[in-house]
Amino acid sequence: MIKAILVFNNHGKPRMSKFYQFYPEDLQQQIIRETFHLVSKRDDNVCNFLEGGTLIGGSDYKLIYRHYATLYFVFCVDSSESELGILDLIQVFVETLDKCFENVCELDLIFHVDKVHYILGELVMGGMVLETNMTEIMTRIEEQNKLEKSEAGISAAPARAVSAVKDMNIPQKFKDMKLPDLPNFKLS
Repeated sequence: MIKAILVFNNHGKPRMSKFYQFYPEDLQQQIIRETFHLVSKRDDNVCNFLEGGTLIGGSDYKLIYRHYATLYFVFCVDSSESELGILDLIQVFVETLDKCFENVCELDLIFHVDKVHYILGELVMGGMVLETNMTEIMTRIEEQNKLEKSEAGISAAPARAVSAVKDMNIPQKFKDMKLPDLPNFKLS
């Protein structure tokens, strides 16, 4: 089972974190720091698997990671998960992000955090792997994008109505309006 998925940059700044087991926020921050220190001090030519840190479960858990450009993608898993399977899952996750954002970068993770979590939710839910077929994942993402666009049309309706009323130039119409002459009444 996957315990946590962490993405941080070369300086240890978390860009995405998803915990599938409850940890208080301060402990989550400690786990991220410890994981960064464990992963970042390793050479690029060594194995991408290591024992989990003291906070994430020790030797019962493994940290499986990939380093792409300025980002570390780290999956914290228990002993029931296959290391190579998780490496493949990381690859699928990164390739899917790459397709969605056209050459994904750190800023995409910062400014589109909701979409990144949606993509991750298509791969993993509740710590269990749901889907690894990128074609299937991309189909779901495209369906979600279509749904968002159709909802944007509905949510934009009030704005279009306001714009139409402004275009009517109502104050000028009142000025141009011809009212009939009112009869003069004499008060005695």
